[in-house]
Amino acid sequence: MTKPIIAFTPLVGMEYPALEERNLMRIVAGPEDVPLLSEADRASVRVLMTSATRGCSAEIATLLPNLGFVVSQGAGSDRIDIPALAARNVRVRCVGEALTEDVADLAMTLTIMSCRSLVRADAFARHGDWEKGRFDVGDSPVGMTMGIAGLSGRIGQAIAARARASRMEIAGLSRPSNEGLGARLYDDWIALAHASDVLVLAVPGTPDLKHVICAEVLAALGPKGRLINVGRGALVDTAALIEALETGVIAGAALDVLEEEPSVPARLAALSNVILTPHIGGQTWGQRARGAKIAEVEVISFIANSS
Repeated sequence: MTKPIIAFTPLVGMEYPALEERNLMRIVAGPEDVPLLSEADRASVRVLMTSATRGCSAEIATLLPNLGFVVSQGAGSDRIDIPALAARNVRVRCVGEALTEDVADLAMTLTIMSCRSLVRADAFARHGDWEKGRFDVGDSPVGMTMGIAGLSGRIGQAIAARARASRMEIAGLSRPSNEGLGARLYDDWIALAHASDVLVLAVPGTPDLKHVICAEVLAALGPKGRLINVGRGALVDTAALIEALETGVIAGAALDVLEEEPSVPARLAALSNVILTPHIGGQTWGQRARGAKIAEVEVISFIANSS
């Protein structure tokens, strides 16, 4: 039997016992290996299992004439050519729910780390400065307003729940989807930033949102404001952010994603008022186990219903 599933190298911690039992998996290293498959093997592929970073381009999909289903084991669809796949009636499923809680945990963690200057506090204790005096007094999130871009989404709501547990107020953009969520709503990004002590980005990097966080929005966030980005790097005008951090336009930032990741601008890395993490929002063993299980169930269901 020809294996009708092609899986880009599964991430460590992701196992698919049900697919293996059914002899349904063919593993390749990445999209670049698809052209190396024989014509018969490419024709056998009905399902493509990929990830947010590997994606599925129109060119790769074209090489798989019988492709019917693309499963991405992550939340992002930036690198999946959805219009090209839709034109061929290829279904796309992003298993974003598997990482919701972990990304929300990181967003809240970065908020507290920034407010309390915990990276500097760690260095202060390690390097012997504690013996010379007390560390700076930090800012308490209690009573602050957290503006959340993407408030009505799964991740946005999970972040809001954590912020409320820390006794923060919640704000969002004035959108129909945000009505009735117990948040103060504002008409535009500048108004939301002005109302926020902490502005959290939890939205996808769609073209219309490129550089939505610009110099004007950062100025509205103000000298006591902080920016937290667990969405996509392209949401932020990096040059404007660096300038704002260097000149005290805003108090600080914590970024899990960057515009040109994995490259980190030297000026950004040199700043003590920014926290950088290497796009680890959904990178936990629990997320990988959950994501693999959901993807496996989706694939088996597709095969059963399309055979």
